[in-house]
Amino acid sequence: MATILVTTTEHIPGQEYEVIGEVFGLTTQSKNVLRNIGASLKNVVGGEIRDYTKMLDEARNIAVDRLRQNAADMGADAVVMMRFDSGSIGTDMQSVAAYGTAVKFK
Repeated sequence: MATILVTTTEHIPGQEYEVIGEVFGLTTQSKNVLRNIGASLKNVVGGEIRDYTKMLDEARNIAVDRLRQNAADMGADAVVMMRFDSGSIGTDMQSVAAYGTAVKFK
């Protein structure tokens, strides 16, 4: 896969391009039972739950990698207006979507 530029901006300075279409990268992650127990205990005393922070960071990276692959499969050079969306599935799963607009440089 060629390097696909991903940006949250609408315009890439110095580039003209045509829109190819929407692209997505999706993943759903969960942690194991022992880590969930640790997170529940941390919930009692408060503070950051590092295992879940790490899980969300990994999920975002996977979602962006899949977004790039989706864009490359469409023949794109870049993705503009990239955004994230996330949500819980049950009590121990998190879904992350990266989405944007695939473009081809002129």
